[in-house]
Amino acid sequence: GFALVASYPELKNTPIVIGESDPEGCAACQGPQLAYRNGTMYPTYTALALATIFKLADKHGANIEGMQSWSFEFEDQPWFDGFRSLATNGVAKPVLNLFRMAGQMSGDRVKVESNGAIDLDAMLKDGVRNQPSVDALASRGNHEIAALVWNYHDDIIAAPDAPVRLTVSGVPHGRVLVRHYRIDQQHSNAYTLWQKMGSPQQPTPEQYAELEAAGQLQLLNSPEYVNAKNGQVELKFALPRLAVSLVQVSW
Repeated sequence: GFALVASYPELKNTPIVIGESDPEGCAACQGPQLAYRNGTMYPTYTALALATIFKLADKHGANIEGMQSWSFEFEDQPWFDGFRSLATNGVAKPVLNLFRMAGQMSGDRVKVESNGAIDLDAMLKDGVRNQPSVDALASRGNHEIAALVWNYHDDIIAAPDAPVRLTVSGVPHGRVLVRHYRIDQQHSNAYTLWQKMGSPQQPTPEQYAELEAAGQLQLLNSPEYVNAKNGQVELKFALPRLAVSLVQVSW
């Protein structure tokens, strides 16, 4: 699509908004074959897709202005029934927390380099079926740099965590505040808690309150101050398969 638009000189600089930027059609379809929409695969895929759209736009010189998730609301339906929605019975799914992460990124997109990234052309040809995609999307705003980091694979299979060493450059000398948000099996994930509860279709008021809290975007650990050296902050952490981190460095 970007290549087609760029092939017309009169359209090359036209702002492009992708109106239904979703992994597949049939938002109203449901069933166990669509259970990936309930857990961490959906937000991890979405993080990768956002960054890939930017890479495609850069490759073709397209003026991408925005992408929209075309999600729906389904009333009086079973819990976590596989709909393409951001919440179930008023409780946020993990994918909503991915958009909450993205909503905390501001300013300009900045360059990212990752030795765990998959080449764009190879991904378009073969998907992510061999090594995982461990990559990031980053932004720089007023007094803050944010990095959205993911560990994605096309298959939902057990795999070792990815060891991540995140180096953030362009940071002023001195103490900076680091916040680390996470979506994984234990964080920002009401679905895994619901399963641990026995998958109740009529949660008690106490269970509902717990699910609501689990559906919020959660920090991996408490915010901490670290010392920037030579304009850089280096952070090391393990990132599970099909998980996303948002790291914010502010001063």
